[in-house]
Amino acid sequence: MNGFDITGWGMSVPERKVTSAELAERFGVDENWIVSRCGIQERRAVGPGQTTASLAVEAGRRALEKAGLTGADIAHLIVATATPEQPSPATSAFVHHDLGIAGSAHDVNSECAGFVYGLVSAMALIAIDPRPILLIGSDTHTLTANPDDRDLSILVGDGAGAVVLTPGPENRVKAWNLGADGSCAGSLKVLAGGSRMPTTEETVRAGLHYAQINGNEIYLNAVRYTVRTVRETLESAKVDAADVDHVIPHQANIRIINSILSHTGLRQEALVTNLERYGNTASASIPIALTEALDSGRIRGGDQVLLAGFGAGMTWGSMLLEWGGEK
Repeated sequence: MNGFDITGWGMSVPERKVTSAELAERFGVDENWIVSRCGIQERRAVGPGQTTASLAVEAGRRALEKAGLTGADIAHLIVATATPEQPSPATSAFVHHDLGIAGSAHDVNSECAGFVYGLVSAMALIAIDPRPILLIGSDTHTLTANPDDRDLSILVGDGAGAVVLTPGPENRVKAWNLGADGSCAGSLKVLAGGSRMPTTEETVRAGLHYAQINGNEIYLNAVRYTVRTVRETLESAKVDAADVDHVIPHQANIRIINSILSHTGLRQEALVTNLERYGNTASASIPIALTEALDSGRIRGGDQVLLAGFGAGMTWGSMLLEWGGEK
């Protein structure tokens, strides 16, 4: 065994929908302004009792069922999230317990690039320990966005997506690329709650437990670094952009996505997007879009599937897969 197949997939999103019309009324803007700015018509938000872990558990359970496995079959659990269940222990501990995972568990926090980081980590892990791995991306950024922050509130949504990797004889990964630029750490941040600025009454009163964003910096860096990682992955795989069958980018903003396509030569017809219905679900956005594409029968065996994400930090990553199964 020197490769893996993705044999299970699943997703979970809250029932509550937050429409752009609702947000337009809250912020005193036109609904069309919101939709034209980010391409999002509605997004999902957690309700009472729903958390990052509970969404992850539901997505993970569905992925396991699809793969015909149980938690007892899983050697390693990886949870990608930037909105943890609590500061300690890791979110994966809660998911591990609820799903009855037999093996190890750890979190990955690379913000919205977390799923791709987790997938590369899983690829390396399964190469040295060829047993099933459950990878979940789950985030609840509606809880970290200040309700009075228009720029963030119109973007974020909650959800989880999961995949099961099982060892296989073929190397499905044609190429991958990861990167980071810590000098951009200030463009999207939550200042309070860590060792640099522990939570106090003063930080809560100042709203420093909420995320803060510099939209222009995020936009420019997201395009620049995602274009870079896509180009490097395709060059390494010796695959032309026009030959990619499906492009599943981080679902952040339709203007960012379209700019990435135009700068890389990736075809608009290859784009897989559900941004208009779920908003930016961070590390969950790629696996949710992948799940929907698979469930609809859009992706078939032998197809070239490109995953590409970027996140605060800045972080970025991409992977080109040749999908397994019948052609």
